[in-house]
Amino acid sequence: MSVHRRIPPDVAIGETIRSDVPPRLDALGWSAWHRRMVIALGITWVLDGLEASLATNLAPTLQLPQTLGLTGFQVGFASSLYLAGQVVGAIGFGHLTDRLGRKKLFFATLLLYLIATGLSGLAPTYWVFVIFRTLAGMGIGGEYSAINSAIDELVPARVRGRVDLAINGTYWLGVAGGAAFTLVLVDPNLIPIALGWRLAFGSGAILGVIIVVMRRDVPESPRWLLMHGYTREAEAITAEIERKVGTPPAPVEPVAIKVHGPTNLAHLAHTLLVRFRKRTILGLSLMLAQAFLYNAIFFSDTMILERFHGVAPDRVGLYILPFAAGNFLGPLVLGRWFDQWGRRVMIPITYAVSGVLLVITGALFWAGYLDALTQTIAWAVVFFVASAAASSAYLTVSELFPVELRGMAIALFYAFGTLVGAIAPSLFGAIVDTGSKANLFYGYVLAAVLMIGAGVVARVYGVNAEGRSLESLTESDS
Repeated sequence: MSVHRRIPPDVAIGETIRSDVPPRLDALGWSAWHRRMVIALGITWVLDGLEASLATNLAPTLQLPQTLGLTGFQVGFASSLYLAGQVVGAIGFGHLTDRLGRKKLFFATLLLYLIATGLSGLAPTYWVFVIFRTLAGMGIGGEYSAINSAIDELVPARVRGRVDLAINGTYWLGVAGGAAFTLVLVDPNLIPIALGWRLAFGSGAILGVIIVVMRRDVPESPRWLLMHGYTREAEAITAEIERKVGTPPAPVEPVAIKVHGPTNLAHLAHTLLVRFRKRTILGLSLMLAQAFLYNAIFFSDTMILERFHGVAPDRVGLYILPFAAGNFLGPLVLGRWFDQWGRRVMIPITYAVSGVLLVITGALFWAGYLDALTQTIAWAVVFFVASAAASSAYLTVSELFPVELRGMAIALFYAFGTLVGAIAPSLFGAIVDTGSKANLFYGYVLAAVLMIGAGVVARVYGVNAEGRSLESLTESDS
């Protein structure tokens, strides 16, 4: 039986049941309930964007003697450890979200983040700061597995692509919020420099408290309940969702579901490395490329603006706002085409175009044609496309693997991409310290090659997942 409840499941592990719950969830019309649900869950991306934005926008301030007096490498190293914390959190909490359920993990991971990010602003020394940043990363990493699993399991199949991309794009609302906060909080004319950066990290904790309240009414995933044998509870939650949506039970064909209960490492390894080997290669390629690209550019852009374009530390946040706008609008504008034209068309296009645009931007920077404003515009154009590409990576790894191990699969792919991507902030921080435009251009080329290569893999190994139920996507082993 599942270990997360005292009552036994309705169906024993190993038995196969037939249920109309999954097709009923897919048959629902998009509603106000769905919007509330995805906002309450998807706001995790806002939190991550806020944290990343605070880190990058505060980078110049944290190097001042009135604060922690860090070097460029130390700033990048702290960001790398934040990302490493996300890796640990994703794997640990990813296992638990498959074992204990999606809902319990919503609150455990959020609580860890809330406490750690608040304490980051109280850190007296660099190493204390690094420890709390790592713990905050663990909380955010753990959020991804539970949140992405639950959203895909509750959203109707016909809009899953555009909804996932739009949710992932809200990361950049957090980025914009972080930039706006720092414009005020690190302005020495308004708040002392030694205090402002501490208040900035406290803003993340305040948002975390708000999210706790928003998530109280989010249900457990009926698909997860079915997979663990809790058929009556899955039916009751689905009926309640239909009541809230205002849609009566649809005349649908039941699907066969094998009750698995908690999975083990052998089952996970066989699924990823044997049964769905091509999908694993696809997911690894997409996650690696987008993680390196984003961490390389985003965690170094404020230092580039300050060092190469002469932007004052308390003004760098102003330049992040249009950059964030391009990233937010990309998934919103392009997301519908992932459902209409399909994954195997749009994923390769967005990855390859992102890489080409990045090389062009790097060449213009190296040649000296860009100032602070035009550099920001160029980045916004690149990431208008790259944001849709990155969001599609998360969509891919969350919809192509079975329910019983979806949380752990998302966690492993996310951890792999983040772990490799964690190299980028330190690498690009060190590159910025050299003061060489040529070195930065070569770094951009490396990121571009990874993106274009991932686009090729997506074209070869991509799956036509648009409009298909999660159950049908795992019936085939291709």
